[in-house]
Amino acid sequence: LETGAGFPFAINNSTGWIVVASELDRETVDFYSFGVEAQDQGMPPMASTASVSITILDVNDNSPEFTRREYSARLNEDAAVGTSVLTVSAVDRDANSVITYQISSGNTRNRFSITSQSGGGLISLALPLDYKLERQYLLTVAASDGTRQDTALVVVNVTDANTHRPVFQSSHYTININEDRPVGTTVVVISATDEDTGENARITYLMEDSIPQFRIATDTGAVTTQMELDYEDQVSYTLAITARDNGIPQKSDTTYLEILVSDVNDNAPQFLRHSYQGSVYEDVPAFTSVLQVSATDRDSGLNGRVFYTFQGGDDGDGDFIIESTSGIVRTLRRLDRENVPLYSLRAFAIDKGVPARRTPVEIQVTVLDVNDNPPVFEHDEFDIFVEENSPIGLVVARIMATDPDEGTNAQIMYQIVEGNIPEVFQLDIFSGELTALADLDYEAKAEYVMVVQATSAPLVSRATVHVRLRDANDNSPQLKNFEILFNNYITNRSGSFPGGVIGRIPAHDPDVSDRLTYTFEQGNELNLVLLDPLSGDLRLSPALDNNRPLEAVMRVSVSDGVHSASAQCTLRVTVVTDEMLSNSITLRLADMSQELFLSPLLSRFLEGVAAVLATPRHRVVLFNIQADTDVGPARILNVSLSALLPEPAPGASRFFSSEELQERLYLNRSLLAATTAQQVLPFDDNVCLREPCENYMRCVSVLQFDSSAPFLASDTILFRPIHPVTGLRCRCPPGFTGDYCETEIDLCYSSPCGPNGRCQSREGGYTCECHEEFTGEHCELSARGGRCTPGVCRNGGTCLNLLVGGFRCQCPPGHYEKPFCTMSTRSFPPHSFLTFRGLRQRFHFTLGLTFATRERDGLLLYNGRFNERHDFVALEIVGEQLQLTFSAGETTTTVSPFVPGGVSDGQWHRVQLHYYNKAVVGRSGVPQGPSEQKVAVVTVDDCDTTMALRFGHRLGNYSCAAQGTQGGTKK
Repeated sequence: LETGAGFPFAINNSTGWIVVASELDRETVDFYSFGVEAQDQGMPPMASTASVSITILDVNDNSPEFTRREYSARLNEDAAVGTSVLTVSAVDRDANSVITYQISSGNTRNRFSITSQSGGGLISLALPLDYKLERQYLLTVAASDGTRQDTALVVVNVTDANTHRPVFQSSHYTININEDRPVGTTVVVISATDEDTGENARITYLMEDSIPQFRIATDTGAVTTQMELDYEDQVSYTLAITARDNGIPQKSDTTYLEILVSDVNDNAPQFLRHSYQGSVYEDVPAFTSVLQVSATDRDSGLNGRVFYTFQGGDDGDGDFIIESTSGIVRTLRRLDRENVPLYSLRAFAIDKGVPARRTPVEIQVTVLDVNDNPPVFEHDEFDIFVEENSPIGLVVARIMATDPDEGTNAQIMYQIVEGNIPEVFQLDIFSGELTALADLDYEAKAEYVMVVQATSAPLVSRATVHVRLRDANDNSPQLKNFEILFNNYITNRSGSFPGGVIGRIPAHDPDVSDRLTYTFEQGNELNLVLLDPLSGDLRLSPALDNNRPLEAVMRVSVSDGVHSASAQCTLRVTVVTDEMLSNSITLRLADMSQELFLSPLLSRFLEGVAAVLATPRHRVVLFNIQADTDVGPARILNVSLSALLPEPAPGASRFFSSEELQERLYLNRSLLAATTAQQVLPFDDNVCLREPCENYMRCVSVLQFDSSAPFLASDTILFRPIHPVTGLRCRCPPGFTGDYCETEIDLCYSSPCGPNGRCQSREGGYTCECHEEFTGEHCELSARGGRCTPGVCRNGGTCLNLLVGGFRCQCPPGHYEKPFCTMSTRSFPPHSFLTFRGLRQRFHFTLGLTFATRERDGLLLYNGRFNERHDFVALEIVGEQLQLTFSAGETTTTVSPFVPGGVSDGQWHRVQLHYYNKAVVGRSGVPQGPSEQKVAVVTVDDCDTTMALRFGHRLGNYSCAAQGTQGGTKK
């Protein structure tokens, strides 16, 4: 017997009986597998082995155990019968144990019930509660497996129901308070009543909005002031006060308290200037105005009405008067400069409050003599340096001039005559002190250039003053949330991963002298983005050079040493594959730049494209944004994108083809413009428009992609573009052959349609026109003898196999034609149209339409390039007659058959268009490729085309077919 330490089995060496050697526990080990060897006593001894497996069967030797010894719950007395209280849970280590739960004691008046549910015991309310009878239940809950059991205690506390809400006596209160009341004054006591008792009736008061001037006592509702009130700052306050009880759930009532602040005469008049200076010639007549003083009073009504007086001050011994209402200081009599060259007056501004308040102001009046020498500035130009954010009213400099005259003739007046619009500085007229009247912000304007003038009337001189601001760190860095959109082009070429600097964190500090530092706060623990902390330059980690898409959200912080700002940085890695690029298109947006498109129009543009394509936005991949350099001064932006199909077919491409993207977006340009607010231009011509290939060769645009372009940056996006580089190649398409692709092959030569159809040759292939009751690509399926195959029933029809053989198609509701649910007729209202996949690069084709209309003019068919220029075919109704217009890219030709009575009679008419390039026939009679002559033949209704073209002019009005030709090098 092969055993180890603690093995619970032993074997009798002579009989082979295996016995239990120690106690077994299925819950510890439920299965044993070991080997047994039998050996004889011969020489040499021989042996054989066998494998033994023993399964331990379970017995009920474990009791259920509650996961907790005690549970507690809180239940309102108005809880509905059936309300779940809580779930208790017990576990049993025995296998296949079924635990049942019951309330063994404490269930007074059978208020509660317990049911086994999902392995636990759900305790529910069985009968209504009454808080007045029982406020607590101590339930003993037992869990049993049929033989053994365990118990746990469940404490259920019953709470009183909060049935009434607090009620204010009024929904609006109005209180008046004087503005000079001290802080802590009780304005009013607001109270509410609650008909509940206990905690349910205890009311707490609070203000809904934080108004710093007031506070409310939460227990009494007393509203008191906690800041000084000022009528001149705010005349009224409206407080929303809520009374809330302490019941469960809490209930409340709200009232509004309007506090009206009453004005008191607490402000003295304030002059607009600290002092006034004026000058007057000594020979001026009496009552000449010298200057005007002005004062304001912040109080209202009579408290704020100001008048002026010299009473109690100095009126220059009666030489001056001041007008009480205007503040104009005038001379009262003729002055004598030789006696008094300078007057220092003292006037008062007095309000009409009770008691009245007054404010003095000093007024200096200089009596001027005649003057014959101009003032002279110390320099022709002054350079003044001022710290930005200097306080308003600060004297930043003193501009001085001297006058050679003596006495009063040397009196100089200063003023700013140029460069102070708007009025940022004030130059004191007498002292030459240059005072700042507005905030000086270096970021708004770094230098002010003014011309100042010194006047000693009637003579003047001027100087130029340069006030240059010194920058201060008074602005925080500015940083918005931004994205790094990394289009990772997976290609066999090495070196496509951007290893250098891709851009920098789009932070900006208005303070030019600040030095910013940058750091990642969180989200970049894997160092996916490498950051230079001093320059803010960003690099991508080489770990991102793989074929896995990624989205990571990080937090970036920028600091100037004093202020800081943080924003979210989102890194989105999109894997760009060759399949994606080969199914891409380039849209052209008018009047658009890269920066404007990235921020903020990119998101809206992607949503608009997704809406047009009926695919989710995340399935639209935009991989290139590039300014069009071939359009001169016009601002045109080329945007390249591809899109995943909503539900790609198995085995097919996962992407919309380039052709389908072009058609859908071109036909929905108006919708795209409306949803994206961007004008989408017609598609640009590709290199194949020049028709570089000879004979019947087909030109194919070949796109290559350059991933070495640098990242594009806006204020919120760093974008890695993949630039498309257009090339071409020529190839001989199916249906043509020859060393130079000069011969067309009739692909019906092998009778591919068999006996059940007629083969119609077309350029590059053929079409099988099946006989009645036959279908399939080669008319190989018979509705009478065949069986259902996928796709045999068109347009969503259901194929049903018949018991007698054959099958039939059950068509969906609508105008579908039996037997195969085809649709060859469709009507549509005015201003609408049908779209089909376009005809591309055809040397010849035949197209037929059957139509009925009463419109005199209309477009039947258009096939052309999406740039609205160059080669196209347009079949129209013009004046009730059919008209074909076509162009191969150089000239335009019109073909106009004529039908008596026209085609707008509401009857069915058929038109057939046959277009072809005439072949160049060599000397041997073998075609040698297409010629420069293009022919289009239009036939209407049951018209003999040959007869109409050759003899129609002889027969008179037999012109139901017409032909047009067009020359030129374009094919």
